[in-house]
Amino acid sequence: MSIGRSWWHEILLLAAFVVVAVILGIVSGYPSGAFLLAGAIYIGWHLLQMLRYHAWMRDSENYSMPISLGVWKAAIDGAVELRQSERRREKQLLQMLESFQASTNALPDATLVVDESGTIEWINQAATRLLGISRHDVSRVKVSSIFASSRFDSYLKNNNYRTPIKLTSPVDNGVLLELRVAPFDENKLLLQLRDISRLEQLETVRQDFVANVSHEMRTPLTVIRGYLESMRDAGESMDEWQPVIEQLDRQSARLQQIVEDLLLLSRVEQGEATGIEEIVDVPGLLEALQTEARLLSGERAHRISHQADEKLLLKGHASELRSLFSNLVFNAIAYTPPRGVIEIRWFMEGDSAVFSVLDTGIGIEQQHIPRLTERFYRVDEGRSRKSGGTGLGLAIVKHVLNRHDGRLEIESHYGSGSTFVCRFPPSRVAKSGSLEAAEVSSPAGRIL
Repeated sequence: MSIGRSWWHEILLLAAFVVVAVILGIVSGYPSGAFLLAGAIYIGWHLLQMLRYHAWMRDSENYSMPISLGVWKAAIDGAVELRQSERRREKQLLQMLESFQASTNALPDATLVVDESGTIEWINQAATRLLGISRHDVSRVKVSSIFASSRFDSYLKNNNYRTPIKLTSPVDNGVLLELRVAPFDENKLLLQLRDISRLEQLETVRQDFVANVSHEMRTPLTVIRGYLESMRDAGESMDEWQPVIEQLDRQSARLQQIVEDLLLLSRVEQGEATGIEEIVDVPGLLEALQTEARLLSGERAHRISHQADEKLLLKGHASELRSLFSNLVFNAIAYTPPRGVIEIRWFMEGDSAVFSVLDTGIGIEQQHIPRLTERFYRVDEGRSRKSGGTGLGLAIVKHVLNRHDGRLEIESHYGSGSTFVCRFPPSRVAKSGSLEAAEVSSPAGRIL
C-alpha cells in the first residue's frame, strides 16, 4: 500500500472518531465531553501502537506486530520490506563468506587474518598443515607465538611489506616459507605463507652449478690468454696471425670477464662475505673511479664530473660497493656517445645516502626497464656485445644493493639519457666526524 493511501485511511479513521463523538454528544447532551473522550481514545490507541511497534522492532520473535491500519500500515510495510532486504543482504554476505572460505581452503598457501593486537582471527586449511595450529584454538593464539623470531616481529611492526621475507616452518625445520603481508580493513593484516623449499633447493643447485663451472673455466682461460700473449710477442714469425691472435685475445678476455662476474654474482647471491664489513670511504672510492672512467673513455672524451659529500661514508663491503659503483659508471661510458655528459653524485637526501649516475646517452625504452637487472638481459643484443658488456653488471648491482639494504631506481627515456639512483637506508650511513668512522677509516687507510 502506498503512503498516500495510508494517510487517506488515517483521515477516514479520524473522521469516524469525529462522527462517533458528534453522535455521543447529541445523545448524551455533553458534546465537549464526547469530543474529549473520542480524542483520548484516538491518542491512546496511537500510543499503544507506538509501544507495540517499538517492542516489535527490537524483538519480532517475542512480540506481535502492531495493528496494520492507517499510517501504521505504511510504517509496518516499510519495516517489513527493510527487514526482508537486510535478510537478503545477510544471506548474500554469508554466501560470499562461505565462498571465500572455500576458495582459501583450496589454496596450497597458508592464509591467516590477524587483528591489531596480533591475535589470529581466521586461518585456512593449509595453515593448519604448514604451521601446526588448530582451527578450534585459533582465536586464542598470538601470531608471534608461532614464529619465535625477532625478525618476524620486526617485519610485522615495520609496516613496509613490499618485499617478502623467508622463515623456517615451525613444524619442520626442513621447510622454508615465504611470507607476504597485506594490510586491510584499517588495523587488520592478511598473511600468506608459501612453501618455497623446492624452489630454494633448485636455486641452490643453480648457484652451485654456476660457481663450479665458472671456477673450472677460470684456469683454462688463464692458460689460453697466456699462450696468446706469448704468440703476440713472438715477433715477425707470427705477423700474419696477429689479427687472428688479437681477435682471440679480445674474445677470451671477454669470456674471462664473464667468468669473473659470474663468480662475484654467485658469491653475492649466496651471501658469502667478499670481505669484512667496514666504514667505506665512498668519496675517495669515487675519486679513483672517476680517474679510471676517464682512462676508459679515452678518445671518446666524455665530460665526466663528480660531486661527493666528503663527510658521507657508508657501512658495507668495500669490494662489493666498488663493483656496484663501477658497473654503473662504466655502463654510462659504454652507452654514451663521444663527448657526452656523465655526472656522478654522492649525497644525503633526507636521512638516506644516495649515489646517482646521470648520462646523456641513448636511453632505454620503458618496456625494458623492469628487466634490466636480469642476468644476461640485453636491450639490444648487437649494441651490448659491441660495448663489451657481459650482461651481468646490473644483476650484480641489484644483489649488492640487496646485501646493503638499498634499492635501485632507474629513470630513462629513449634518446635522452638515463639516471641510475642507489638509495641506502640510515642504518648504513656513517659520517667521517663520528668516532666509529675515525677509528676505521683514517686518511692513511682510505679504502679505494
